[in-house]
Amino acid sequence: MIRPFLQRAIAAIVTAAVVTCVVVAANALAYFISETMSLDAIGQVAAYYLPSAALLFLLVWLAAFLPLLASRWLALSVGVVAGVISGFIGVGLQVEAAHPGFLTFVDQAAVGLTTLTLVFVTATVVTVPTLGVWVNRLMRAVLAERRGKPIALVRAPATTLADGQVTHISRKKVNLDLADAQWDAYVDTLQECGWRIVEVGARDDLPDSVFIEDTVVILGDTAVITHPGASTRTEETEGAEQTLRALGLRLERIVEPGTLDGGDVLVVDKTVFVGASTRTNADGIRQLRALARRRGFTVVAVPVPRTLHLKSAASALPDGTVMGYAKSFDDVALFDRFLSVPEQNGASIVVVDSHTVIMAASAPKSAALVRSLGYRVIPVDIGEFEKLEGSVTCLSVLIR
Repeated sequence: MIRPFLQRAIAAIVTAAVVTCVVVAANALAYFISETMSLDAIGQVAAYYLPSAALLFLLVWLAAFLPLLASRWLALSVGVVAGVISGFIGVGLQVEAAHPGFLTFVDQAAVGLTTLTLVFVTATVVTVPTLGVWVNRLMRAVLAERRGKPIALVRAPATTLADGQVTHISRKKVNLDLADAQWDAYVDTLQECGWRIVEVGARDDLPDSVFIEDTVVILGDTAVITHPGASTRTEETEGAEQTLRALGLRLERIVEPGTLDGGDVLVVDKTVFVGASTRTNADGIRQLRALARRRGFTVVAVPVPRTLHLKSAASALPDGTVMGYAKSFDDVALFDRFLSVPEQNGASIVVVDSHTVIMAASAPKSAALVRSLGYRVIPVDIGEFEKLEGSVTCLSVLIR
């Protein structure tokens, strides 16, 4: 089994190799054309830019490993810095070898940025945030594939994320680049905890689609495709259904006039708590109750008057204790064991194994409480998604 640290290193090596080869090839092609199709130019260019290529490989590998290719805008910055540094120093070293002297090094290297190395720098700036980002994500996904691993279903943020719906909070400006970086870090955390990442294709026409939890409820080996309560979100289930079908899960679905958001469903052993919220109606609960009963589960409906979803205010520890924000409920006695948390954002946890949970970094007091119970807590920053009433549970569907 390849450790997560080594997976990142290998993915970064492949990314750096592809980027470097493409940049050198583009540079050689440009000289081949400018030298009226002389084959000798290709070999000369490859030799001349060998120091620049080696430095470019090192810089791109470091950026991919850290990772600094989390978003295309960040990757664009990496491309500019890597292209200029590798071009400047690489050409300068070649000049230094022929004409020793620091001033000659600086002067010729600087001139080269606008003449000899312009194609090299331009190719780097273009390649890193496009092909580089794609190759890095692909390699990390391929290396994460492991039979027998539990699956985490995720979906990348849409470019229209800032247009996502808000119901119980006022709208705030969303930083899309930061959201991309936070999502990448969240996915990396799941992967490093041993989960196999399966990504549903992104849909830029569906602003809320990153909150994939709302599209499906997992009951054993059955995936219940929901019918989201917001009409603008109904198409989100299509991609999730196709992916789950390919994974071989048995499929059921909630149909009209029922509405059900997966964020309203909390499964604790054989008990399924379902939030009666603005997104989940009585018919949706009735349909889920019938489906769950046939699979040995008992459904308990919970009024959710003051939050978007049940799991915005409650989740469960590995031992089955429901932890939640008591002020969000009229009666917590519906839960057999209830632990009150001091922050609403601390009510949502993702259980990754029997002794480890993921919690929002915005709820340090709640995290301290969970740690005091003997659990390992991994904090993740999801601040941009919290602006849209999102939580750590919203961003994935765990299939054990």
